[in-house]
Amino acid sequence: MSQEPNAADLSSGRAILEHALRRVRGLAPRRADYTQMRVAPRKDVMAGITVGVVALPLALGFGITSGLGAGAGLITAIVAGTIAALFGGSNVQVSGPTGAMVVVLVPIVAVYGANGVLVVGLMAGVLLVGMAFAGVGRYVRFIPLPVIEGFTLGIAVIIALQQIPAALGMTADGEHVVAVAVGAVVDWVANPDWVALSLTVVVVALILGVVRLRPGAPIALIAVIAATLVAQLLDLSLSTIGALPSHFPAPTLPDLAFTDIRTLAVPALAVAALAALESLLSATVADAMRVSDRHNPDRELFGQGLANIASPLFGGIPATAAIARTAVNVRSGATSRLAALVHALMLLVIVLVLADAVSLIPLAALAGVLIATAIRMVEVSSVRVLLRSSRSDTAVLVVTFVATVALDLATAVILGIIAAGALALRQMAKTATLEEIPLENLSLSASGHHSDEERALLAEHVVAYRFEGPLFFGGAHMALLELAEVSDIRVVVLRLSHVTSLDATGAAVLADTIRSLERRDVAVLMSGLPARFTSALAANGVYAQLAARGHVFDHTPEAIDHARKHVLRDPHHANGGAR
Repeated sequence: MSQEPNAADLSSGRAILEHALRRVRGLAPRRADYTQMRVAPRKDVMAGITVGVVALPLALGFGITSGLGAGAGLITAIVAGTIAALFGGSNVQVSGPTGAMVVVLVPIVAVYGANGVLVVGLMAGVLLVGMAFAGVGRYVRFIPLPVIEGFTLGIAVIIALQQIPAALGMTADGEHVVAVAVGAVVDWVANPDWVALSLTVVVVALILGVVRLRPGAPIALIAVIAATLVAQLLDLSLSTIGALPSHFPAPTLPDLAFTDIRTLAVPALAVAALAALESLLSATVADAMRVSDRHNPDRELFGQGLANIASPLFGGIPATAAIARTAVNVRSGATSRLAALVHALMLLVIVLVLADAVSLIPLAALAGVLIATAIRMVEVSSVRVLLRSSRSDTAVLVVTFVATVALDLATAVILGIIAAGALALRQMAKTATLEEIPLENLSLSASGHHSDEERALLAEHVVAYRFEGPLFFGGAHMALLELAEVSDIRVVVLRLSHVTSLDATGAAVLADTIRSLERRDVAVLMSGLPARFTSALAANGVYAQLAARGHVFDHTPEAIDHARKHVLRDPHHANGGAR
């Protein structure tokens, strides 16, 4: 027999629906996003063409490195670049395949094959959309700088290592990048191929040299074209990227099975976490380059989620926003999303018109482009500053870097954050201090002075302590150790006005210390406790007991004057004595 829903159920359901609709409206594109495209279309078109020229060799190279081929890289740049531009939270962000994402995908391809990557991309896209609805985007800014720098440095090293086989004119596959690179070097030493290596070195030197002189020049594409022409004219024996799709593929759903979803859940979570991290960091960089523009982090996650859902349907790999391409876009004068759309359109034209020519590009040339990209990813000045700033920052950077190279990116970020948090707590714990205060400076007595006998009595039986800094789980025991061991004292005054934080652990340790003193017939007075910390002590029952005895004061001089009278009136007083 069915039961009619009551009014409370209907009201609750309506509230949930209204909240969901508000979140959808908050994540949906706005008319202003697209009207901005009409403000400076010429600048946006030129910026989009420039970014497209820069993106072409990177899309090809990252597609090949991922294991799914150059075509997959181009498709990713086109599809993900278009969707993220239309639905993302930044007006100047450019998305596509990136080195960081490829680092995550290589072991997935090795274990689960191409279909596994496509399923992971779909799952990661769904997770990103869920993150957007949950409002996760705003929390990425709390990731410490040493974690980000160590992460970036590790990615740069891995990207360079991934190109070693191609740079040496060899083919090598495997899940462990370091082992594959070392094996390729060993094989090359046994049978060296100087042609491929020379071409890679020339491309790297050309890119790094020209970038210093003309930062805005599309030198990567120029170097790739020149290397391709030289290889064709001299008929060099070099591996090329091979055939590209001569048409844009129709969308198809990857083969899905429940077992695949369960098995690939952890890799999908790693891909989603990396896409969120890199995209929001890239958007933050773009904001810094454009003072008048601010991205919406949750909308950016939403756009990246849709992009990663769409890309695998066309045979593309998971994508993120690309910091280097976004920076080029901004420096080229982009003002709206039109620039990113033009970048994707240019790559689409290349797929449809120039596929045969692009297929002749030597792998060694693309290896040179990616090695140069890895070198340019490292901000030497930023790393040097962190290494010189403190041992804690150095430790976090090194832990994140080593974990990135030796383990995987998701684990590296988690370990880096844990290390940074542990060291920050250790540093905070050191700031919690307990200082004894001279009583003669704190009296409310009208005379303003005391007899020698009174001073001797007070010096022997009354002591005031001032707390400085946080009392929390990391430092409460250290700060209260001295207080719990006081002896030959009848009254202790706790000055708490300078306490900056008090969590449940700090409150519990403080309550235990107060009870320990009272069990030894030491009266405890409290002064200056900030109102926001009252509930933490009230939960332990200590605050109510002290207040009932009249041992809670707003100001320290009142507490000190009360303590003096207390001892002079009843030198044998016990805990519950008169006030």
